[in-house]
Amino acid sequence: MSKKIKVLVACGSGIVTSTIVQEEIKRIAIENNIDIDIKKSTISEVESKQNEFDVIFTTSNYRNKLETPHLSVFGLVSGINKDKNIEDIIKILKQLSN
Repeated sequence: MSKKIKVLVACGSGIVTSTIVQEEIKRIAIENNIDIDIKKSTISEVESKQNEFDVIFTTSNYRNKLETPHLSVFGLVSGINKDKNIEDIIKILKQLSN
């Protein structure tokens, strides 16, 4: 049985774009039978919260070094490279679920 993946989604305010991305990642996980527990935060909280999560998705380019796997998923908001973002999200979630 695969494990539940702890996911953090972060944006500037922790409210608007992270909510859009959170819902999209939930949909992606359900469609791919991947069990996730997803939370939101602000970009400024990412570094201090990273050890609580298996993966972090941000809505902007986060340039600080993290120990936790991280992916910028602005394409889910803008539509630019959205398909590539979705492929990358699925790949990461599947790797972490094993």
